[in-house]
Amino acid sequence: MNQLKPHNPSMAIVYHSNYGHTRRVAQAIAQGAEMLLPVHLVDIANIGESDWQRIDEASLIVFGSAVYMGSVTAEFKIFMDSTSKRWVDRRWQGKFAAGFANSGGLSGDKLAVLQQLCLYAMQHGMNWVGLPLMPTGSSEQNLNRLSSFLGLMTQSIDAPPEVTPCEGDIKTAEWFGDHLAKTILKFG
Repeated sequence: MNQLKPHNPSMAIVYHSNYGHTRRVAQAIAQGAEMLLPVHLVDIANIGESDWQRIDEASLIVFGSAVYMGSVTAEFKIFMDSTSKRWVDRRWQGKFAAGFANSGGLSGDKLAVLQQLCLYAMQHGMNWVGLPLMPTGSSEQNLNRLSSFLGLMTQSIDAPPEVTPCEGDIKTAEWFGDHLAKTILKFG
């Protein structure tokens, strides 16, 4: 079982991104957090032994996926299933967890993905951290424009990742990263 109060708090952001949009969101979360604590980005497409070690050592693990057919991507589900020995050993029990979902539609069933990620974290005995940011409007410049509280929701239209998700979604991701880092420093 892990320690509830690690000596060196850190964050791991574990994600899958087929086209780069979800990666951009993960990078924005990292940017919001890294002023306060070390952050390790883990693209599950290239996960290695040192990545697993950093995930296991992290105080908070952020899980993120694009939304495919109302669920996480197949690759992210394989990652989830690959943690069954960690689940049996309760290796992540007591850690903090959070999540984010990215899709093309305004809804795009992002809520279903956040629920899936939250349930996954609960299976591991983790403590879920939501997005306690009141929506500031619905334009593409507003924070939490998609009105999510369970975790971060972002939208990527059919354009390159340099263009989408929009400014408000990226700023919300940065805000989320800062909030998660502060949560770890306060409670972790």
